[in-house]
Amino acid sequence: MNRFVWSAVLLAPTAVLAASAFDGTWKARVDSVQVSGKPDVYVIAGGTYSCPSCDPPVEKVPADGAWHKVSGHAYYDELRVRVVDAHTVEFDQRQHGKDVGTNTMQVAADGQSLSGKFTSYQGSQPATGSYREKRVAAGPAGAHAVSGSWLQDQMSEANDALRTVDYVMTADSFSMHANGQSYDAKFDGQQYPIKGDPGNTKVTLKKIDAHTVQETDYRGGKVVDEIRLAAADDGKTLQLTDKDVAHGQTVSMTLEKQ
Repeated sequence: MNRFVWSAVLLAPTAVLAASAFDGTWKARVDSVQVSGKPDVYVIAGGTYSCPSCDPPVEKVPADGAWHKVSGHAYYDELRVRVVDAHTVEFDQRQHGKDVGTNTMQVAADGQSLSGKFTSYQGSQPATGSYREKRVAAGPAGAHAVSGSWLQDQMSEANDALRTVDYVMTADSFSMHANGQSYDAKFDGQQYPIKGDPGNTKVTLKKIDAHTVQETDYRGGKVVDEIRLAAADDGKTLQLTDKDVAHGQTVSMTLEKQ
């Protein structure tokens, strides 16, 4: 799972409402994050980097430590890939000449796990975190150790900018505020923009009941995420489940009321 894409998942909905189970500030519990579905696939071979699982796929970008243009991606238009050593690779992303994210991946000596650290600059404050992925399939013979199929099995760190969100629900609307991104949407089936989101995402909201809200995210006219927010009866926790339609992955996590 693209780390910059993961950071965008936590920058989903937020709000503070009175007399609603959603009202207030919430923080994601890092140890609760679970990822299932299709693996992330990376290939570094022959001096180039490819990501078949990315949306759209990244194909044979030179892994030479220089900036290279890429097209079709909502959150970056330039990519820099630098092979540090036989087990480590650094990735940097820019959009319109501005740095938007960094990610360093390092494969363990046995080749079966990968640890990563990332920073996203897509919000008002840098969002940072670290994670671990387990190998699902090997890469091509002779390719860099990062090559192959991976699925996240642990999120070990995330700063407040990444995991904090505010929600507010009224009888006919729902609001979210998180690290400089926000929306205020009615339960009317109309699309509302996420302000401050460089990917120009729009949302529709459906109120299932007093404790459950369904959010659908659109980008470029296509559904990219289906997010379900379910607040516990005691108002202390909230379960977020994000079906990432574009990548074929589902991310779930527990948020705690502050």
